[in-house]
Parts: sequence; structure tokens; C-alpha cells
Amino acid sequence: MSDQTTSNSTPTSTSTSASRRAVVLAVTFAAPLAIVVALVLVLAGLGVVGVIIALVLAAAATFAAFAASDAVVLRLSRAEPADPSEHARLHNLVEGLCIANGLPKPQLFVIHDAAPNALVTGRNQQHAAVAVTTGLLEMLDRVELEGVLAHELSHIKNDDIAADTLAVTTVGLVTVLADVCVRAKWSNGGRRGRQDPEGGSAPWLGAVGTAILAGSPLWATLLQSGANPRRDTWADLAGAQMTRFPPGLISALEKLDDDDTVVAASSRATAHLWIAASLARTDAEGELAAQNALFDTHPPLQERIATLREL
Repeated sequence: MSDQTTSNSTPTSTSTSASRRAVVLAVTFAAPLAIVVALVLVLAGLGVVGVIIALVLAAAATFAAFAASDAVVLRLSRAEPADPSEHARLHNLVEGLCIANGLPKPQLFVIHDAAPNALVTGRNQQHAAVAVTTGLLEMLDRVELEGVLAHELSHIKNDDIAADTLAVTTVGLVTVLADVCVRAKWSNGGRRGRQDPEGGSAPWLGAVGTAILAGSPLWATLLQSGANPRRDTWADLAGAQMTRFPPGLISALEKLDDDDTVVAASSRATAHLWIAASLARTDAEGELAAQNALFDTHPPLQERIATLREL
């Protein structure tokens, strides 16, 4: 009984934590956006009205970022819809897992890339997508592929995809926010700033933009690493429970660990969404390995494999 309670409590706690992180992420993005836009509009002479407009715009931008986040991830990853005839095995495996676990079938995509990998994105269980590389489809047998797909579906079932997907669009908009501030500095904050030979408050706004731009890599990393470091390990365990055959996922992860290719369309903005590190982490895998390894949020594959072997 205690084992059953433990296994059932983990998804619930994971889901609650993920929902809380999504809210924190949205506020973390909306608050500085509202502050900077309000400064710009106040300097332009709109006063309190400018503050109100800034709050409305920040809320609208956050909602838009959330609504478009999954589409942005798929576009950045160069994912294409998986044809049901050409990729019948992929569709059949996902349909079987979804029926057995009471999940709506997510959209399925294929990424033409030799590196074996897969990612999941979406806003909720009704709006989710799983994308796999052609390299993964070619390398894994049916049982191994089922294990990987179960891992990705467990992220959907545990509702931990929204925050991770939202991070991609909010982080990407940091540079836009910084650019607004810097431009405001050079334009001297609008009419009021131009009338002031010292530039009014616009220099302060430019400093804010410079600070945001300089700190955006760290800010982006903090947002992405806000995911529980055990997230992928929990998904491994939940995925093994879905298939009732841990050796399938173990064998798949071993093949991913042995492979040294990286996903061409991956970036640091989307790296946390993949089942395994999608960027170079060793000199043999490619450039910027040290930086990528420093910011990687995935637990080591060997550690995840060892955990699965204990089942």
C-alpha cells in the first residue's frame, strides 16, 4: 500500500509544482515588461494612463506568449507533421499508450535530423505535441521507441509541459524588452526628454536596457533551470510504469548515451524540452561544449539508467 501511495503522489506533486512554476514564470516575465513599458510611456508624458496601458500590454503579451509558445517551439525545432501512413509505427505506439493511460492523443511531428532525440511541448493535455527526430526513428526498435514515447507522454500526463514551453517565448522576448530600453535612451525618452538637455530620466532607462541585455543569459538559465532537476528522472519512472517494461527505455537511453551527434535545430532556448541533451557537451560533439554543459538541466543519462535498473 505504501508503495502505491508513493507512486501515485509523485505525479500529483509534480503537477502542482509545475502549475505553480508556470504562474511564477508568467509573473516574472510580465512584471519587468510592465515596469519598462510604464517607464517609456510615463517619460512620453502619459502619466498614470501610461501605467494602466503598460499593465494591460504586459498581460496581453504574457497571454500571447503562452498561446503561441508551443507553435514557436515546433517552428524553432523545424518540426513537420508526422504523416500517418509514412510514420504508422509512431502513430500506433502513441495511440496505444494514450488509450491505456486515458490521455488525448497529442499532435505528432518529425524532425529531419540524424541525432536521436525527442521533445514534448504544449500548453496542457488537450494542446500538446510530441516531436521525434528521424535519427531516433531509425535507431530504436519498437520496444525502445515505445519507452521514449512513454517518457514524453508522462510529461503531458503530469502537466509539467506548460511552464517549460512558456519559458521559450518569455526568454526570447527578453532581448526585445532590452532593445526598447536602449532605443528609449538614444531617443532621450520622447518629447519631454528631448526638451531636457540632460536627457531627463531616459539615461536611467537605457541603463535598465543594458542591464537586462547583459543579464538575459543568466535570467534565461534561471527560468529554464526552474524545472525540478528530477523532472526527467520522474518521467523515466512514469514512462516505465506506462509500458510496464523498463528495459525498453533503458536500452533507448543507452543508445542515446552512446551517440555523440547533436540536434542541428536545437538551441539553448529549447534545450530543456528534449529527452536528452540536444547541444554539444563535449569537445567531440561540437563547439561551445563547456557553456552548454554548464547550463544543461538534464540529469546524466547514466544516472537515469541506473535509477531505472533499480525497478
